[in-house]
Amino acid sequence: MWYGQYLVYRKDQNGKEVRKQRNVRICPKANTPKWKAEQMLQEIILKESKGMGPTPTLPPDDSVTFRWFVKQRYIPMRQGSWSPAYKKTNTYQLEHYLVSHFGDLPLRNLSIFEIQVWLNGLAEKGYSEAVVRQCFSNVRAITHMARKQKYLVEDPGEDVTMPLTDSADKPVMAREQILALLGAIEDAHDLCLMYLAIFCGPRTSEAMGLQWKSWTGDALMPHGTAYEGKFYKGRLKTKASKAPIPVPEPVRPVIEAWRRICNDSSPEALMFPTFGRGDRKGQAVPRDGKNFLRCRIRPVSRKLGIPDRLVTFQVMRRTMGTDMQHHGTLKDTQGALRHASIKTTGDVYVQILDESVARAVSSRTAAVLGDWTAPAEKLGLKGRNIKSVPVETQDAQGQTAI
Repeated sequence: MWYGQYLVYRKDQNGKEVRKQRNVRICPKANTPKWKAEQMLQEIILKESKGMGPTPTLPPDDSVTFRWFVKQRYIPMRQGSWSPAYKKTNTYQLEHYLVSHFGDLPLRNLSIFEIQVWLNGLAEKGYSEAVVRQCFSNVRAITHMARKQKYLVEDPGEDVTMPLTDSADKPVMAREQILALLGAIEDAHDLCLMYLAIFCGPRTSEAMGLQWKSWTGDALMPHGTAYEGKFYKGRLKTKASKAPIPVPEPVRPVIEAWRRICNDSSPEALMFPTFGRGDRKGQAVPRDGKNFLRCRIRPVSRKLGIPDRLVTFQVMRRTMGTDMQHHGTLKDTQGALRHASIKTTGDVYVQILDESVARAVSSRTAAVLGDWTAPAEKLGLKGRNIKSVPVETQDAQGQTAI
């Protein structure tokens, strides 16, 4: 391989000329004489020198602080691709961790040493791996953008490393806890939603955004997500999230039982709505996942002695992923949870068939439930003040009436 070296001259924030060396791979030596490689190197140099235009000069003062760049450049440019939930959490983390520490520091004075010491300090204070990794990713993204926009001569975050952190506690629900919780729920709506959370593993926003047209009889097709009571049509976390959610056979009767007594089961209607307030009073709006668990499920789970930290959609999704390893391949688990990359579930590649995903999900559901059957047909609506719910009945001649 032919390699080339050349020098590039720039100006720093104070207008002083600085020199950088470039090392480039030119081409394989085979069938390429040295004079040809030199000519190709000249073309590379000419292309870079013309493409750069005038030598960039960075602001000589300290007016560009870390806070100014994050709020006036980084967030406005990046937030267009953030989901509402991610925007809320990430904006908070940027302000709470990064801006509060580096805010008044002139951006040009930010160094790899200061960044690394700060990250190491977070790890030593016992912050979780998720928090430290998010800070690590954010600061690297900020300095990279600052370098690309020529607010920095070099990227101080390029060589920063992720420090070691304490392993995070990732609890799962035991089979006995799952059966006890399902057996204690007396409302068809609540039971159906918990069945989906435990045995189908949708994300919270996906479960709250399900519509009746999503239900195909053997799978759920997400058409959008819901966050803080608002529905976002067509917006899903990744392309893989658009895949159908396999529904095990024991779960299907529970969905049908809820559909029969649901106030509105038209295709566009939400599967799990609640009543709006304020400007949306009288409208059916998406539920908030946290409010649902706090008001409807945790009063039941606390009576059973199940800790609140286990009664979350994330724990139910993790429990499903953990149990699936005994009923299918790692690739089956990835397909069931609809992860964009298998690295999320493990760095192992296994050939997958769509049928095998459904079999693995059904096998795991049967293993948990055993001979237990949900009394879905006997349940009604309890404690939610549903008005004018039509109930279908049949007379002796088999005629359906409402």
